[in-house]
Amino acid sequence: MRLRSKAPTAWTTRLLFLSKTFVAGGYAARHFLPVGIGALAGLNQDANLMIVPGRSAILGAVVICAGVIGHTALADGLLSHRNDLSEQDRVKVLKVLPLADDFSKAEAFEQMQGGAGTSRKRINRDAFSHATANLTFEQEQDFKVGNGLFKKLWASSPASTKASDGLGPLYNARSCQGCHLKDGRGRPPRPGDEAVSLFLRLSIPPQTDEDRVALEDKSLLRIPEPTYGGQFQAFAVPGLAGEGRFDIEHEEIVVPLNGGETAILKKPNYKIRDLGFGDMHPETMISPRVAPPMIGLGLLQAVHPGDIEALADPDDLNGDGISGKVSRVRDSRTGELTIGRFGWKGSNPNIRDQTAGAFSVDIGISSPDKPDNYGDCTQRQIECRSLPHGEQAQLGVSEAPDPVMELVTFYSENLAVPARRDVSDPEVLRGKELFYEVGCAKCHQPKFVTRRDAETKAHQFQLIWPYTDLLLHDMGDGLADDRPVGDATGREWRTPPLWGIGLTETVNNHTRFLHDGRARNWLEAVLWHGGEAEAARYQVVAMEPDDRTSLIRFLESL
Repeated sequence: MRLRSKAPTAWTTRLLFLSKTFVAGGYAARHFLPVGIGALAGLNQDANLMIVPGRSAILGAVVICAGVIGHTALADGLLSHRNDLSEQDRVKVLKVLPLADDFSKAEAFEQMQGGAGTSRKRINRDAFSHATANLTFEQEQDFKVGNGLFKKLWASSPASTKASDGLGPLYNARSCQGCHLKDGRGRPPRPGDEAVSLFLRLSIPPQTDEDRVALEDKSLLRIPEPTYGGQFQAFAVPGLAGEGRFDIEHEEIVVPLNGGETAILKKPNYKIRDLGFGDMHPETMISPRVAPPMIGLGLLQAVHPGDIEALADPDDLNGDGISGKVSRVRDSRTGELTIGRFGWKGSNPNIRDQTAGAFSVDIGISSPDKPDNYGDCTQRQIECRSLPHGEQAQLGVSEAPDPVMELVTFYSENLAVPARRDVSDPEVLRGKELFYEVGCAKCHQPKFVTRRDAETKAHQFQLIWPYTDLLLHDMGDGLADDRPVGDATGREWRTPPLWGIGLTETVNNHTRFLHDGRARNWLEAVLWHGGEAEAARYQVVAMEPDDRTSLIRFLESL
């Protein structure tokens, strides 16, 4: 049942954001961040909520909000950026505000990590492919049609299937599902396989004042390679050569662990060969990317921008070594600067932009948002741009006109997050405690409350557990790609959500993690962390083997 509330009034307050321990009126409050309570199973206005001990003392405390520059003392201990909430809503949110400090049992609603939309269906290979559970009947129909379009194999032009041609001419996959297999995570190619769900981004440093101005005002986030564009595409339609191939070589890095164990990391190095259109620019920067899982995207889109901004601390004013910053990008339809919350470097502001970009660059399909029918083919690739395209005037502008874009976007926004498993298992709870103790939760923020005024009703006012702050963080030399994109430097990456990570092997038959899939398991993923996460990494290395096992068990439960 959804919690009813009064309409918003002129009176506004702010939620309390804290990432470090403080003492107010004798009460030690730890790890505070914005959370919420939504249409969660069985919850109503009379439900028992988590009450903050010493709430009156906290409300009267003088608190500086971590990461909010120039924030003044709080008269009432609340924050005012959540203008989507009524007074009644704020009280409910405040009551569930603190993160866990009791690890003897699971938190309320922790199992329902996608809020009321959480999927509780059988865990199998389809675990990432179910619709958000609280959609209406009509929305479920749109979801299913969108699913069909997501799986659709596009054909080269001309073709007898007039509404399905327009592929390429250069492309990385023939369908969205081709990269996001079973709506899950991509992986590097196995020996002898073609790279499909891993591809290479390309760019060069700015060459002209015009380039520098475009980067400064964010009309561009990177300068494409002049001949090969923004992405390296190995596949092409009949009659055209692909852009080439690439090989991956590995360098082993030995990491001794406390307890006598040893981990061996494999650092990938990429070498492009068999170029189809001549040499690349000598300053070309290359960054490999695997396709991320699709679950919960609409809920992340519904996180209030003020919640993200309040967690940012780009100058590390609180001195905890964590200096996450907001990625600012332009909305392709409005041109306005907004928060980039999608993509490995936070380069897309919303799922529609992410979808249009993937159609254009990955498949070579135009849309109303990106109307070039030749996708990533550059002006220098004359053979590519001379081939027929698939736009049909009677069907609308572009090869994937609305409602195709609308339906695929809706599908992408409403893939349900699976329910957590084993939330009350003692070893999982011990692993959760360690996750907090070593500082993982400082970037992988466990929970938020989504906007009361989110565009889709199913996403409104939901308590969600994505384990991300949606900010950019310096991850050190080991993970650096040395390729800036927008506000993200060559060492910075957006914190990826962790919900569903424990089902990667079930859904995708592998356990490859990080932006390029280099980590072969959860422990390797942690050991690749550096930069702002260096201190947490060292603590994991120094753990007793049983504690490391418990930490991994917690990640497996997500």
